[in-house]
Amino acid sequence: MLERKHAEIGRDDDGSRTPDLEAMLDDIGDDLLRLMFVACHPVLSREARVALTLRLLGGLTTDEIARAFLTSEPTIAQRIVRAKRTLAESGVAFEVPAAAERAERLVSVCEVVYLVFNEGYSANAGDDAMRPALMEDAMRLGRVLASLQPDEPEVHGLVALMELHASRAAARQGAAGETILLLDQDRTRWDRPLIRRGLDALARAEALGGANGPYALQAAISACHARAVVAGDTDWTRIAVLYGTLATVMPSPVVELNRAMAVAMADGPAAGLAIIDALAADPTLARYQWLPSARADLLVKLGRMDEACREFQRAADLAGNARDRAQLLARAAALRS
Repeated sequence: MLERKHAEIGRDDDGSRTPDLEAMLDDIGDDLLRLMFVACHPVLSREARVALTLRLLGGLTTDEIARAFLTSEPTIAQRIVRAKRTLAESGVAFEVPAAAERAERLVSVCEVVYLVFNEGYSANAGDDAMRPALMEDAMRLGRVLASLQPDEPEVHGLVALMELHASRAAARQGAAGETILLLDQDRTRWDRPLIRRGLDALARAEALGGANGPYALQAAISACHARAVVAGDTDWTRIAVLYGTLATVMPSPVVELNRAMAVAMADGPAAGLAIIDALAADPTLARYQWLPSARADLLVKLGRMDEACREFQRAADLAGNARDRAQLLARAAALRS
């Protein structure tokens, strides 16, 4: 279309350009990102924008999206169908928004990029624990977004979060493909250049006044791990405080679960278990394997092995990823032996 419009301009005797043409030629710089801005139209709800874009452009299945949203597959399928119908009935033009219109779509685009990265970093289904291609795509899109929106702190926070998480990728899997937990990872295998990039992006987000943005807060938590040369140096008290702030900015049972584990590290497993037990009745975590898995970890530290075994088994039953399931079953079996 760009070539065609240039040809039309060449035939225009007075050389004038219309405002619409100006918007169409506005260069986002990445085809996939252009389409994400198109699909994240404000006529849709945030949940519908993100679900539709993840399905059509993010490479995720309906089941993977449902797991990301902590909801059922039929719910996501209906959400996507309704989003398509709404776009059709509203007569939405399939065009890239002008720069002035991007702001209202930016939050949804960032969420799509982050969820694609998350699926790559910790696959919800299939046989592989990670999907590096999704991670790389998301990081590339995040960097393009940062160049487009250099004054938007949350974009830099998102980039920082992805860079810092990705820095640990090489240490997250053992020789047999099993997942290695954060505290057990060989930190000499962490990617130092990625850590530097992540810390630089976090510093930019904070300098722009975005220290308390959801992505920047999560990046600050990751930075605490990145700065710890050995696991014992980790500042768990600060991490627990950061999760507490994140819980007020972005209330979520998953954030509260992560806060529980940080509190357990800072104040002891009993303190963390009390928070987790308060989450047990939350329906959004009914299919979330990491709730019983986290509870099992703390029960082991408290010496309650029979309960921990049952929780590891329950987590395995919920796991959609084959490697996660096998590892959880192995941990349950180890407690039985």
